[in-house]
Amino acid sequence: MQATLTRLLGAATLVGTLATTSLLAGCGNDDAESRTIKVGTMSGPESEVMEVAVQIAKERYDLEVEIVEFTDYVSPNAALADGSLDANAFQHEPYLQSMVEDRGYELAVAGHTFVYPIGAYSEKHDSIEALPDGAIVALPNDPTNGGRAMILMHNAGLITLDDHENLEATPVNVVENPHDFQFREIEAAQLPRVLPDVDLAFINNTFAQPAGLHLDDALLKEGPESPYVNIIAVREGDQDREEIEQLVSAYQSEEVAAKAQELFDGGAVPGWK
Repeated sequence: MQATLTRLLGAATLVGTLATTSLLAGCGNDDAESRTIKVGTMSGPESEVMEVAVQIAKERYDLEVEIVEFTDYVSPNAALADGSLDANAFQHEPYLQSMVEDRGYELAVAGHTFVYPIGAYSEKHDSIEALPDGAIVALPNDPTNGGRAMILMHNAGLITLDDHENLEATPVNVVENPHDFQFREIEAAQLPRVLPDVDLAFINNTFAQPAGLHLDDALLKEGPESPYVNIIAVREGDQDREEIEQLVSAYQSEEVAAKAQELFDGGAVPGWK
């Protein structure tokens, strides 16, 4: 009888121990999941810059960051809005605001990254002054980056806009075009490919650098005073989430700035300093 009771008590203890171990393991998995976030970036050098931030986030905060790469400017915000991502780092604030207004996304700015100046490149001409009348000018077809190009042309005296402060200006807003430039609006990622076929193409550094184009070779380019500083975007309300604050802190580090300098050779200006 005593032996039977002892066996029953032992079995009960074993079951209780297993249950407790299982419960603790479950809590551990939940905690691990909460300490893992996904961030979207553009494939190429911007992802390489983010990889440094990932390492720092792990070392300083024991935060796991998974990078999800994209090749277009629309999908990262859609993925952030539907919860597939916790953050993305690829766009400037005017572009984010245009997406918020156009698509109703509830997204917000968590922190600044870099200014990636847009430049105007040509394989046919050595200077802006050499552009012929009727030259074909290729522009990014998204509203804000197209606006950057139009404002640069206005500031250079090549065209006149109806409002030079309109960050979403398009060829429709040109009121004076004395050289009869012909504008072609093209997806930003495709602009390096069409460069041989046009007289001038405005290309974001995101796509210019991987194509072997150097900002110093641009016939026109933005300066560090550009309002188009890139950002880390999150869903509205996540700005103060601990993991997001740690990601921003890891990104806004000297190590990340040094990596960007190495990869972009001066084409990425820290926007948080």
